[in-house]
Amino acid sequence: MFNLLLLAALFASCMAHATVDNYFYSAAVGTGSGSSFSSEGENGAGGRIAGIRVYEYPSNYICGIQLKYKHEEDWSAIMGREYGTAQEIILYDDEFIVQVSGKYSSYIYQVIFGTSRGRTLFAGQPSQTSFNMYPQHEKAELILLSGNFNGHGITSLAAHWAVFSEEEQEEAAEEDSSS
Repeated sequence: MFNLLLLAALFASCMAHATVDNYFYSAAVGTGSGSSFSSEGENGAGGRIAGIRVYEYPSNYICGIQLKYKHEEDWSAIMGREYGTAQEIILYDDEFIVQVSGKYSSYIYQVIFGTSRGRTLFAGQPSQTSFNMYPQHEKAELILLSGNFNGHGITSLAAHWAVFSEEEQEEAAEEDSSS
């Protein structure tokens, strides 16, 4: 019941702060133990992602994820825990995340972010059960991550996707070309 309420609140927040034509949710994978988290972005509603950092315990599981949203100077708070050196990808102006996949069991052991330009960010170890998340619309992009963290590592992960309105896509293209 709580997860359904959280999902409804996130959806309402996304709809209130961004002009979204379509919203999609890829259900969480993993055990879900520990405290819940959600990336925030523009006004707490997710948004266009400009970069991703993933922290992992060496040769083990994912312990933290951090997002950088376009039109924001700072990286988001770390979802989970910072440990060691982060694996990082900075997206090009016209690039966005179109796939989240990896491996899970009691923790998220591996995460792979795929972009609209064919680039990937790999982090973690390729062991345990596979998962693959992608939007239901070809123009959708990742806007928000949610899940659980138990103090040691990420125990579940879900992806939230949206298709931004044509007007917002045009505004973003104009801003990118003028900078």
